[in-house]
Amino acid sequence: MQKTVLIVEDETRIAQWVKTYFERAGFYAEVCADGNSGLQMARQLSPDIIVLDLMLPGMSGEAVCQALRRDSDVPIIMLTAKGAHHDRITGLESGADDYMVKPFNPEELVARANAVLRRVKGKVQNTLECGLVTLDLSAKAATLAGDPISLSAAQITLLETFMRHPNQVLSRNQLIEMAFEGNFDAFDRAIDSHIRRLRKVLHTENHAPIQTVYGAGYKYVVEGSNA
Repeated sequence: MQKTVLIVEDETRIAQWVKTYFERAGFYAEVCADGNSGLQMARQLSPDIIVLDLMLPGMSGEAVCQALRRDSDVPIIMLTAKGAHHDRITGLESGADDYMVKPFNPEELVARANAVLRRVKGKVQNTLECGLVTLDLSAKAATLAGDPISLSAAQITLLETFMRHPNQVLSRNQLIEMAFEGNFDAFDRAIDSHIRRLRKVLHTENHAPIQTVYGAGYKYVVEGSNA
């Protein structure tokens, strides 16, 4: 499955530069320009890794990192324009997994991101829970309110994508890119058939998590989520 990176950087040129290199490396990338929107997007997007500038308008990178660490173990690489020892310590003590000092080589940043992801791979949660649905990623099996449900491999992959991005609107193209890395051997409308199957299995009188957002895509709604 395609990895997602969130880049929180207020310098537009740097943000787009970093985004381009991550996309070339096969990541799906989103960009935010201030700390408050970065924190909100992190909670909505549930990215695989975050590239976070230390000096941000509104809410500092340090504060964003500390807020995320209260309820998330998402890998974070901190960026700073300062090379002073205390700034590096600040980033790491706030919960960052790694840091880079500006100016930096974007290829090295992507390499470090992949290295961090490899380090945490063994710690990745093998079971996802959203509302009444539980997905065992090791067994590739799902339950609804504790009862096993039958899904194809493609539907399991789609369900995982939805559950990793609760309450976020995902377009048809985003679902294809994030779930199948763009290699969906059919017309894009065929993904709707898999989603209809998921709905048929998951939706009950009091439980209808997959919603259509007309003109935009689909959203997996989880009541009580922080997103």
